[in-house]
Amino acid sequence: MARPFHAAAARVRRLHRSRPHTAAPAGGLVPAAHPWQRGSGLLAVVVLGAWLGLLVVGSVRTPVGPMDTTMTLRPSLSGGTKINVSPLGALELDSHHAPVRLDVDVDQLDPARSQALVKHPERLSGLQDEVTGDVASGARELAVRSCVAVVSGATALGLVVYRRPRRALAAGGLALALLAASGVSAYATWNPKSVLEPKFSGLLSSAPSVVGDARSIVSEFDVYQQELARLVTNVTKLYDATSTLPVYQPDPATIRVLHVSDIHLNPAAWHIIDSLVEQYEIDVIIDSGDTMDHGTAAENGFLAPVSDLGAPYVWVRGNHDSEQTQDRLEKTRNAHVLDEGRAVDVAGLRIAGTGDPQFTPDRSRPTGGKAAARLAGMRLASALRDQERAGTPVDIAVAHDPNAARETDGTVPLVLAGHVHHRVNELLPLGTRLKVEGSTGGGGLRAVQNEKPEKVRASVLYLDRPTRHLQAWDEITLGGLGLTTAEVSRHLPEENLKGPPPSPSVSTTSP
Repeated sequence: MARPFHAAAARVRRLHRSRPHTAAPAGGLVPAAHPWQRGSGLLAVVVLGAWLGLLVVGSVRTPVGPMDTTMTLRPSLSGGTKINVSPLGALELDSHHAPVRLDVDVDQLDPARSQALVKHPERLSGLQDEVTGDVASGARELAVRSCVAVVSGATALGLVVYRRPRRALAAGGLALALLAASGVSAYATWNPKSVLEPKFSGLLSSAPSVVGDARSIVSEFDVYQQELARLVTNVTKLYDATSTLPVYQPDPATIRVLHVSDIHLNPAAWHIIDSLVEQYEIDVIIDSGDTMDHGTAAENGFLAPVSDLGAPYVWVRGNHDSEQTQDRLEKTRNAHVLDEGRAVDVAGLRIAGTGDPQFTPDRSRPTGGKAAARLAGMRLASALRDQERAGTPVDIAVAHDPNAARETDGTVPLVLAGHVHHRVNELLPLGTRLKVEGSTGGGGLRAVQNEKPEKVRASVLYLDRPTRHLQAWDEITLGGLGLTTAEVSRHLPEENLKGPPPSPSVSTTSP
């Protein structure tokens, strides 16, 4: 690896020779370079030398649980930790903010250690401590090696460029100081809770790519929706395989709610919902509206799959859903339609909701805008207070428009909405948590007209059965039409992060 050092030194010398030289004044003295020029040149040598040093020797191989890994420090503007599981993807943690990032490459699973876990699943309960100890040990070794790497790299490059030992030692000392400052910054911003909110991403399946571009997707939509549904199955299975991480582990008695919204007549959404219901063992599906696009009677056949979904389907009307749509769903097996504050008991939860007061596809009817949505929300809040006084408090409220949902603050622990095609997670002033879902239909079939397809979004909410309070949620994001990327990220409410991380539960499933 001597070539990068000589190449860098040669570039610095060429720059030095290319500078115009001024005539020496009387007495033969040559004017010294400005201090900022010397400082910037030294800094460039330090940064380049330290980076080259890290590339050459700044990594360690260490076991982490049943895995053999390589840990490396890399320059970064945002910091954090990235765990690469090639070729499946990466796990990203917002662990710290510093100009260095910790990269952990999972090289392979150790057969002996993996087999021991399979034969003795009770060891999973202690896996968190084992992994924590392994990472700490590897991090200490990496810190020592990184110090040697950056000092050696900066000193060596400084010696090649300046050909003066004092300047070279100054470069090495400055590199050590910069690394120490980065370490202090990482320590000061260290977030041990970041492992509770991992973000998994990766190219998990190439199958949808064989379908073709957006134009062919329209003509071969049956193939596309089947492949996209298989992508969901793959990503959820893979995410389940990471369950040994110290994240929230839903007890088998946990109530699991699938929140979907804004399907907009996209038939692929039913296949995705069906996959998620099966993979996550969903207890109830809540749809916060805009299932249709125009709300005409001709579209009603689109609702046929509702009766065959593997969980009860709770629905509120969106601004693209007509009264005809609502009437059809009220007659559909497995569906529970909520409007004007009506409440139902489903899967151990009491859920109330209201439909959107506007139907925007009908241009002949005036729209009330934000004021109409807020008025509908006030009526819903009044119905929730009535339920509370009657001794049947509501656990989850549902509205289509977030403006309506915000009016329920203080009357219910959790309110769900959609409409805006992007996610919102907000703790309202009076304690109600507002969760707005993106478009589970990827904006509908009209998304193929856009320059970039809209992503497909859904969330799995985990509620404690005795208290019926939200404990955690998974946000599932798939690449839109024709894309193959997938992300599953887990989140906990802020109040849950104040206590110690929950211990992972041990569960076994039949193959």
